[in-house]
Amino acid sequence: MSFVEAVEELAHHAGVEVPREGSQSTGPDCRPLYAALEQAAHYYAEQLRTHPQANRAVTYLKQRGLSGEIAKDFNIGYCPPGWDNLIKHQGKDPQALKQLRESGMTLESENRCYDRFRDRIMFPIRDHRGRTVGFGGRILGDEKPKYLNSPETPVFHKSRELYGLYEAHKTLQKIERLLVVEGYMDVVALAQFGIRYAVATLGTATTPDHLERIFRTVPEVIFCFDGDRAGRDAGWKALNTTLPLMREGRGARFLFLPEGEDPDTLVRKEGTATFEQRIQNAAPLSDFLFNKLSEQVDMSSLDGRARLAELAKPLIAKLPQGIFQEMMNKHLGELVGLESARFTSQQPQVTSTPKPRPKRGTLQPMSPVRRAITLLLKQPELAQIPDLPTNWEALNKPGVDLLTELLHTLQETPSLATNKGALFERWRDRKEGKYLSKLANSKLPTHDYTAEFTDALTHLQKQLEGQSQDLLLEQYRQGAITEEQYKERLRQLYPGR
Repeated sequence: MSFVEAVEELAHHAGVEVPREGSQSTGPDCRPLYAALEQAAHYYAEQLRTHPQANRAVTYLKQRGLSGEIAKDFNIGYCPPGWDNLIKHQGKDPQALKQLRESGMTLESENRCYDRFRDRIMFPIRDHRGRTVGFGGRILGDEKPKYLNSPETPVFHKSRELYGLYEAHKTLQKIERLLVVEGYMDVVALAQFGIRYAVATLGTATTPDHLERIFRTVPEVIFCFDGDRAGRDAGWKALNTTLPLMREGRGARFLFLPEGEDPDTLVRKEGTATFEQRIQNAAPLSDFLFNKLSEQVDMSSLDGRARLAELAKPLIAKLPQGIFQEMMNKHLGELVGLESARFTSQQPQVTSTPKPRPKRGTLQPMSPVRRAITLLLKQPELAQIPDLPTNWEALNKPGVDLLTELLHTLQETPSLATNKGALFERWRDRKEGKYLSKLANSKLPTHDYTAEFTDALTHLQKQLEGQSQDLLLEQYRQGAITEEQYKERLRQLYPGR
């Protein structure tokens, strides 16, 4: 935790308020929003017990095998049918209506205000201090979407919060690991069977913020996905997000369930002991990475093993320097038949006369990565351009990981394009935050943002091709591939040229 977070956490445990000086306030007072959300959580929990139509929700929960005790632990509730139940309950004056709107609990259309959630089972989302910050609602009928989450608000950011983390802290004195699953019911069902260390992301892929929060809590994370192609793809995306955060003392493993199963159905089918054995047998990050890449090449041929090295090298480079990165390079060397030093050797440094600093106020040339990030910050709608170049994300260049994360965030949450404050809030506590703020205020000598953005990504794609060609040439010089294999790989790299 940061210093302020630590002070607030200790004060929360002690039951006291942290005194603040008005002149040192760092943001708006969000306490009214927390109060409004907590009041809504109590209202929904009460409706599950007393509303005439709540028997549908109770029947559904019982069919899923949930006990009243678990429903109480997670404060599960019920939102009755109707357009203004919550408004009638706690929106009795303009200030209360404003708090409901700012907390994401109501919507407005054509000067009409109505409840966001209707006829759903409600799962309160609580932050690490136990404050309700949002909701997830599951529909009881056939309407779409099946699950509906609270929007981004001043107190709720999907890229940071983990459903079930507070409940795990509340139940377990010491948490050794966290199991990341995909849905609310997976977390609750696993808790019903005694597995109280499961958490879920909130309708989005695992982010660096999620992982930083996890690793502040436990030394090991286990990702649990369905065994189908979509689950494997999600696992691969989680691996790429995890690599830059794998410092010493941290571990990550990957569990893929039988196709057609999810944690909720499988734990009820085979029981706690068998499911926990699956968790124990989850594949380490290193095994998942090399097995996944090995499936894409012919390991019985020299050019296949060279291709493995070409694919693995930029991924391993994302790891922080240290023992784990060295061991990954060593294992890669064993797989392809080269010394690991070949993958870590540094180019000799060339000294040159320092270039004169540009005059203040002049526009400095930008690298393609920096230009692409700046364009995205100035016009986030660029992330929705169809058929953007994608074969650049494995490029081993500073800033590529940040550009990839920013682009994926905007693609997965298009609403951030019109709420730049919420967008910058995601990086506020990370070192990249100041860098993004600086780029957002940079000047660009262009108004054709679309063409410039596409051109920057195309340029990065060409740089990746150059890196791949350099690796091929190195393998050829070392004798790892023949001249014919070298030429064939070049033809594959540059088809039609």
